Amino acid sequence: MVQKIDKFLVQDNKKNLLIIDELKNAFGEDFCVLQKSKIGFPIIWINKTFLLKVGKFLYNLSRPYSMLFDLHGVDERFRSYRDGLPQADFSVFYHLISFDRNSDLMIKVPLFSDDLVVPTFTKVFPNANWYERETWEMFGIVFDNHPFLTRIIMPHWWKGYPLRKDHPARATECTPFFFDEKKEDLQMNSLQFKPELWGMKRKNDNVDFMFLNLGPNHPSSHGAFRIVLQLDGENIIDCVPDIGYHHRGAEKMAERQSWHSYIPYTDRIEYLGGCINEMPYVLAIEKLANISVPKKVEVIRVMLSELFRINSHLLYISTFIQDVGCMTPVFFAFTDRQKIYDLIESITGARMHPAWFRIGGVAHDLPKGWNILLKDFLKWMPSRLKYYIKLSLKNTILINRSKGVAKYNKKEALKWGVTGSGLRATGCNFDVRKSRPYSGYENYVFEVPTGSGVSDCYSRVMIKVEEIYQSLSILKQCLNNMPDGPFKAEHILTTPPPKELVLNDIDTMISHFLQVSWGPVMPVNESFQMIEATKGINSYYLISDGGTMSYRTRIRTPSFPHLQQIPSVIRGSLISDLIVYLGSIDFVMSDVDR
Repeated sequence: MVQKIDKFLVQDNKKNLLIIDELKNAFGEDFCVLQKSKIGFPIIWINKTFLLKVGKFLYNLSRPYSMLFDLHGVDERFRSYRDGLPQADFSVFYHLISFDRNSDLMIKVPLFSDDLVVPTFTKVFPNANWYERETWEMFGIVFDNHPFLTRIIMPHWWKGYPLRKDHPARATECTPFFFDEKKEDLQMNSLQFKPELWGMKRKNDNVDFMFLNLGPNHPSSHGAFRIVLQLDGENIIDCVPDIGYHHRGAEKMAERQSWHSYIPYTDRIEYLGGCINEMPYVLAIEKLANISVPKKVEVIRVMLSELFRINSHLLYISTFIQDVGCMTPVFFAFTDRQKIYDLIESITGARMHPAWFRIGGVAHDLPKGWNILLKDFLKWMPSRLKYYIKLSLKNTILINRSKGVAKYNKKEALKWGVTGSGLRATGCNFDVRKSRPYSGYENYVFEVPTGSGVSDCYSRVMIKVEEIYQSLSILKQCLNNMPDGPFKAEHILTTPPPKELVLNDIDTMISHFLQVSWGPVMPVNESFQMIEATKGINSYYLISDGGTMSYRTRIRTPSFPHLQQIPSVIRGSLISDLIVYLGSIDFVMSDVDR
């Protein structure tokens, strides 16, 4: 698949390949096929009969692969370039992380159209549950012995498998849609919750359980999110999170947008993160194209990312406090966030969704006076942050309502795929910016706030407060160390040329026309990039088949696994504890449903 060895190839990283030797010692030399790529860690193809054995082996190592980071599928049928790979119509990939090794491994299982069955991975990693349900409804791949293989994002009446290549990608390719009373009744009936399907009893020991809908339209559910609660009085016996009300088909859209024109969609996956969510996408593309960006671009990207991180954290902290019962911090937060948006707007020309990062650079250079605005903000924010702590977070009522509520340890966090502050509150010192630096983060001095060993509602919010202080420190370093130089790389596949050149040079105009209308053609390969986003680890896994559009774009978001964890944490608690717990997770539904 790869024509030449370069700095992005995993084969140059001998540390990452140690696990391959361990696997071959356990299962034989020929049990897998090693794929070359620009992923940055090993990819092995194995027969599905080995899957559970390999999974258990990796999980039980002395330095285990303890987290199933991602799981999904690929329609391989129309892929032109598959040199050296096993024959397959479809494939399922399993992305595992070892935090003890700071190492990743991707397992791929080839499947054929007449045998789309693979063993469920939930016996090894329970968080495979939701990922397998989504993969089943998107590709039609059946996971044998899955606890409850039913739709999770698409409506129950949906026909077809949306992420298959032969499924329509545009409304104009579909037959006209009509919505009458009969269809409405059918759809409403499909939303009725039937406890027996989920293994729940309606009564037990002479106690009749109540089943209560929280959401999908409820202020405490933080978006179009529904939880069905099984209650004994106010005690939560069990619950079923219900997602999919916000689904927009972002991964399908990536297959019909050029590499460049898809950038605005990345802002909207998690709409509070702005530019921070553009970062993994453009970095993954730059790996494909082997583009190295100027130092100034790296610093600008870090600066915008940290501004959006503070912006998102302020909303999270203030709304968490509001969920517990205090109103004042919300008004403080919107005043502070307005200052951040003013600064972002002066630099990018937009506020929430700038779509400002580009392949190989940023949209344009920093404007005059950006440093004055940033300096003013850095003077303003630290003293304001003290108000949040003094007024609310040190309040004994808030502490008593949140400390010890919805708690879990490191092992449980890894089991459910928790990342970000929820994981760090358990004492796990893992921040992608430190452990796997990108965009020059290795050049910054900052700490990774961690908890004492148990993650609860209070520790999670206090971790976020400390993260704001660290982001302010990074921004100060950006202000004092902004290098001179270009704002984009000199590369044929990078950002379009300046407008003044386009209007004066025919060759430049042709180049601009082709890059914008058709889009750049990316080399055949696969790449991956994870970043420390506002709510945890966000990542993009890209497959290029040598075209102007992605063959497969997989977006792994942090909010998806965080909501899957809810039942295991909240069982046995009160309804009021659930509200505090939801406020402490820091999620938005666009990040869950994509």
